[in-house]
Amino acid sequence: MSTFLRKAFGLDPEKHSIRTEIVAGITTFLTMAYILAVNPSIFGALDGMPNGAVFTATALAAIIATLVMAFYAKKPFALAPGMGLNAFFVYTVCLTMGYSWKFALTAVLIEGVIFIILTLTKVRQWILNSIPLSLKSAIGAGIGLFIAFIGLQNSGLIVNSDSTLVTLGDVCHGSGLLAVIGIFITAMLLILKVRGGILLGILITSLLGLIIKDPATGVALTHFRGVVDTPPSVGPIFMKFEWSHILSWDMLAVVFTFLFIDMFDTMGTVIGVSQKAGFVDEKGNVEDIDKVFMADSIGTVCGACLGTSTTTTYVESSAGVGEGGRTGLTAFSAAICFVLALFFAPIFLGIPSAATAPALILVGVMMMEPVVRIDWTNFREAIPAFVTLVLMPVAYSISDGILIGMITYVVLNALTGKAKDITPTMWVLAVLFIARYIFI
Repeated sequence: MSTFLRKAFGLDPEKHSIRTEIVAGITTFLTMAYILAVNPSIFGALDGMPNGAVFTATALAAIIATLVMAFYAKKPFALAPGMGLNAFFVYTVCLTMGYSWKFALTAVLIEGVIFIILTLTKVRQWILNSIPLSLKSAIGAGIGLFIAFIGLQNSGLIVNSDSTLVTLGDVCHGSGLLAVIGIFITAMLLILKVRGGILLGILITSLLGLIIKDPATGVALTHFRGVVDTPPSVGPIFMKFEWSHILSWDMLAVVFTFLFIDMFDTMGTVIGVSQKAGFVDEKGNVEDIDKVFMADSIGTVCGACLGTSTTTTYVESSAGVGEGGRTGLTAFSAAICFVLALFFAPIFLGIPSAATAPALILVGVMMMEPVVRIDWTNFREAIPAFVTLVLMPVAYSISDGILIGMITYVVLNALTGKAKDITPTMWVLAVLFIARYIFI
């Protein structure tokens, strides 16, 4: 048995406890299982992507990617379709740019294939090192603001205004009231460091939705249609690709944005969690990082085929690491939990958007942490970072925030005598992005 565990998961019986690894895996699952409710809610804005199919695709993508992490990378990290990446898919590519969800799935597939190539050639880390820290930090935080804004909209806390574009919605009735209550409940659980606080907050808020009614219809906001059932089919969204725009500038921009969001998100998560687990050497290198990236890449390709957005390593894996998880057995245990969750689709699919909105808003709070790494006294760094941060929610576009932020960085540094500090990669990207805005 010990030989199998060592070969399969990298578990050394003299250093690691099987019980600890399993408990760590369950802990990781509990902290990230909210994605099973949030992802179908976000994709619900698109016609042709049934919530049930998205739920199953989300769980299967998480299972496949996390199993690759368990057996190949042998690390205690779990993966699932990423927050921010799903928002970019739905709200930017489909609802703002006007492309079909099949177009977006095609972009995710291409991104995954490119990531596999970049990982095998070790180019992925080289690209990351070419981007200024200030922009990397701003991208993550800007996505957090964008996600939070989506949560505020979906719950009705922020609504349309003809005079000011947006304004505060009704916080005393219906969805707005439920969301406000959910924010306070979930925030309390996070402050008190309750394990699985975000998931628990969603479930408690959903239960309150059984008694809070929509003022327009008089119907309760939450509708559970059972507890256990066979997983919904992914048939409506499985392998649904669209190749007609594959050579367009928009496809290039979308694939690039998926690449960068995933690249920064995964790198930041892997380094942060690896430091906590003791996987980083004195030079700051993460052991077997290429294998971790490969699990992320394979998960993205499989997720696109199943019908969901980019799959990435979750920072919530740090919860399992905090419980003592150090091997692939932790990831394997989390994957098994996702398998079991497949059969509880009625619960996850009965959760209203007002109950998932607090999770979006508070995940946005968590993603703001990188702004402390921006030197706000250096305007060459601060202004491009600020442009990136502000444009994502205000322009309602993650891609425009990234592209214009990078253009701003190159132009400002070139005009103020710092052209030599701009990496060749940044020069090339800036020229491509400027051409994109001029000719598209």
